Amino acid sequence: MAELKLRLHEGNTERMVTVNRDEFMIGRLPECDLNLPFEGISRYHARFLKTATGAWMIEDMGSKNGTLLNERPVLSPQMVNNGDVIWLGDISLFVLLTDPVQVDTVQLQSLPSGTTILRNVKELQQRWMQANDLDDEASNKEKAIARLKDLVEIAKNLSGAESIEEIFSQVQEVVFRYLNSIDRLALLLDFKGTGQLELLNAAARNAAQQQNLTPDGSWISRTICQKVFTEKVAIQTADAQMDERFEGQQSILFKGIRSAMGVPLWDENKVVGVLYADAHHSSNRWTKEGEDDLSFFSTLANLVASSVQRWLLTQKLKNEEMIRQKLERYHSPAVVQQLISVGALPEGRLPPEEGEISILFADIVGFTALSERLTPVEIAQLLNHLFEEMLQEVFAVGGTLDKYIGDCIMAFFGAPEPQKDHADRAVVAAKGMLTRLERLNTNKILSEPLQLRIAVNSGKAVIGDVGSSQRVDYTALGGTINLASRMEAICPPGGCVVSEATYQMLRQKQGLEEMGDYRFKGIDRPIRVYQTK
Repeated sequence: MAELKLRLHEGNTERMVTVNRDEFMIGRLPECDLNLPFEGISRYHARFLKTATGAWMIEDMGSKNGTLLNERPVLSPQMVNNGDVIWLGDISLFVLLTDPVQVDTVQLQSLPSGTTILRNVKELQQRWMQANDLDDEASNKEKAIARLKDLVEIAKNLSGAESIEEIFSQVQEVVFRYLNSIDRLALLLDFKGTGQLELLNAAARNAAQQQNLTPDGSWISRTICQKVFTEKVAIQTADAQMDERFEGQQSILFKGIRSAMGVPLWDENKVVGVLYADAHHSSNRWTKEGEDDLSFFSTLANLVASSVQRWLLTQKLKNEEMIRQKLERYHSPAVVQQLISVGALPEGRLPPEEGEISILFADIVGFTALSERLTPVEIAQLLNHLFEEMLQEVFAVGGTLDKYIGDCIMAFFGAPEPQKDHADRAVVAAKGMLTRLERLNTNKILSEPLQLRIAVNSGKAVIGDVGSSQRVDYTALGGTINLASRMEAICPPGGCVVSEATYQMLRQKQGLEEMGDYRFKGIDRPIRVYQTK
């Protein structure tokens, strides 16, 4: 014997009600088995009756606003089945039978013609302009001209919109002006090009309906939107709950979605999103003039698509420029362009990852004494000039600037893009820095003659954006970096030292000679060190 439960929708909330007696009264009075103290509900509105065979029936009790079973008035006791939807005023009851009773003698009536419309978008491009449903040619021409003026005005307003909020505001105004049957409107976009639609903005016709617009978009039929997006079709249904295309989609029933329209935002050959609208009541107007409304909605979406695509492109360019400005502090222009083109920066950040790199430290010899002789402004100007020159050698071989630490340059090779020859690149950069500095000193380009000590080490490190929500630095972390920093202290002025790990990785070992084994603070083993000749 089937147990009857009702999923009751009241505004944003829903609850489960168990029908626990053979005669179950629903109404506004407190003594009713299910008390619904709402406007539109009669004192004794409707009741459920269990038959001798265990089936359930719904009966209207002469209510003022009537009872609907699957959108059809209940004029006499009607059998209910699992999945049926009953409407009492604005309250919907979704029928759940734990052991549904199949009653072959009760047949559902066929859906009215035009209940659901599904069209390829290209079929609708000219329909709204043609106005073929008018009786005479003069009226047809007059309406076509009026529509053309409206479209021109809409297009002009959209083209002037500078933000996505302004675009949606224009759409909202037009939709609620022309389509009186729509309660709610939503704009969904595929921001990342992954096929996943994200709710961008939503609006309702009045304040009461606005409260139903949850920020997570749970009120939207994802089934309808996804079908529109993936199949590039425009859908309009006056009764989504009775449409076989959405059979088994319980969310449509649970959310109380009755009338719904969805059209793709199609700019040339690319669908960038969906324009969606719905109502909690079924729309008789849509069953009569559905093609016309859907054609207008689709035409509007075409205009919106161009504006949205322009906005997405603008956002992409702004994001790329922000990323470019950030990365150009660390990478050569060629590497920056590669990172942007391959999309290696989710949300504009490089997540920390472990990799094999070579790290380089270059420190000015005698900087403390130099600082005593020069003013702070002169020191800053000297460092700026030196760093600008030295960084050219790092970028020339695809290296990455980690940071400036006072008078020290810290750079690494092998990240963010892996480089099998990172050790060779680091040593080439080091030699290039020494050669360039010698030339600068010879030509007296710098305000003071300078010398560098450079140390290079290779090994595993964690590289990526590290920091807080307020400040993030792209850096390398780990023991490999610590050893390179300590090796710098044993480097002769104007020279470069490399670790055993780096030396073994070099394909070109010429120009290096062994210095010996050294012990460094925090390292429990001797490290063999090589130096440039």
